[in-house]
Amino acid sequence: MTVVPHIIAGREVTGDLRSGPVFNPATGERIASVGFADAARVGEAIAAASAALPGWRETGLIKRADVFFRLRQLLVERSKELAAIITTEHGKVFSDALGEISRGIENVEFAAGLVHLLKGEYSEQVSRGVDVHSVKQPVGVVAAITPFNFPIMVPLWMTASAIACGNTVVLKPSEKDPSASVFLARLFAEAGLPDGVLNVVHGDAEAVTTLLDAPEVRAVSFVGSTPIARSIYSRATANGKRVQALGGAKNHMIVMPDADLDAAADAVVSASYGAAGERCMAISVLVPVGDATADALLPRIAERVARLRIGDGTDPASEMGPLITAEHRAKVASYVTGAAAEGADVVIDGTAQEFAGDGFFLGVSLVDKVRPGMRVYDEEIFGPVLSVARVGSYAEAVALVNANRYANGTAIFTRDGGTARQFEVDIEVGMVGVNVPIPVPVGAFSFGGWRDSLFGDAHIYGPESVHFYTRSKVVTSRWPEPSESQVDLGFPSNH
Repeated sequence: MTVVPHIIAGREVTGDLRSGPVFNPATGERIASVGFADAARVGEAIAAASAALPGWRETGLIKRADVFFRLRQLLVERSKELAAIITTEHGKVFSDALGEISRGIENVEFAAGLVHLLKGEYSEQVSRGVDVHSVKQPVGVVAAITPFNFPIMVPLWMTASAIACGNTVVLKPSEKDPSASVFLARLFAEAGLPDGVLNVVHGDAEAVTTLLDAPEVRAVSFVGSTPIARSIYSRATANGKRVQALGGAKNHMIVMPDADLDAAADAVVSASYGAAGERCMAISVLVPVGDATADALLPRIAERVARLRIGDGTDPASEMGPLITAEHRAKVASYVTGAAAEGADVVIDGTAQEFAGDGFFLGVSLVDKVRPGMRVYDEEIFGPVLSVARVGSYAEAVALVNANRYANGTAIFTRDGGTARQFEVDIEVGMVGVNVPIPVPVGAFSFGGWRDSLFGDAHIYGPESVHFYTRSKVVTSRWPEPSESQVDLGFPSNH
């Protein structure tokens, strides 16, 4: 059976004492084994990153940028090969995998502009004969811990900016679909990245805690569930590290009575059930304003759901694939089967849909008359389940969203510009869409939510990533004539 290797100092490493299975979610077949790195193995990767740091930091910015230009070309040329790996191990349909790669490439393009991004500032003559300038310097070795749902895009969110800024990286991808990160490391090497600048180690909690506790690791980037994000933030900051830990979400989409309801129905079906709902930016709660809006929307959604084609992601006809594991499928189904007992109305029960074979498939569900306090509303489901929370007014819709403990993304559908503008002001969520259901910012901006969706001050990728992966240093200089030197115990003033 294929063994997915670690990449340490440019070498492929196997032979771990513990390992885990890698499945094809569409068939349920175990297709590979992935070794779980112990503390010693992770230590090797950290040592490799530490050894590579001085040389990479001293590499000229133009030469660094060349690596990213070449990497972008390689990602474009080999996107279908990479998408096939993603589809096989994650289960998402092939077109969705290509879309993920495309969004990851945006971050490579952003990182290629590092000559501009790393510019400091300079002020001359701030005092007589005194000049001041600032520089951005790398923080050092960075740990990147990434989730299963975007096995290439999220690693690129972290590694592109971190490496461009002159850091070295130890990447710990999800053990559920680890091969895309290995593929990425190989492409980076082919693009000219020196050995040890990007290392990939697989594993479970032992690997993660080793990274969080190692004094050589100066910064940690994480994307995953809120409980894990909170734990990682607490442990890593206690160890003096800089941390950005992105957690879960419960994204609401408000539909005003004046909205184009067909466009809204298209958008919510696409944003709720794409990638089987395994997206942190998936719309999981539809908020129609007024019963008339809800009663008009639900039949439109049901009509579109009836036409969805669920199947193996390698089949071009498939629009939605399986969930990542059998255990996760059972957990997602439990929210639907328990919703009626909580007082909700299960309009479409995806758990009743049957599929041939042993894949981890689950039909899509639509649950109406959901409210806070119900498990189906309060918890992040991370599956193809759309809840409908009816409200009577715009103000009630905004209050519902702002009261939720998650604040990752939200959207409003309306034809009224005044309402849309007021929504931008009123809503307390990190990423907002106006007639856009999944408002993931382009690579030149930054991604991240508020409240329990983010632990730490810096959002991921874009301009905030440059701030996160660098430390600012301010230099004040003066070159006086020898005759000007004298003892002065007073506090220096700039006059």
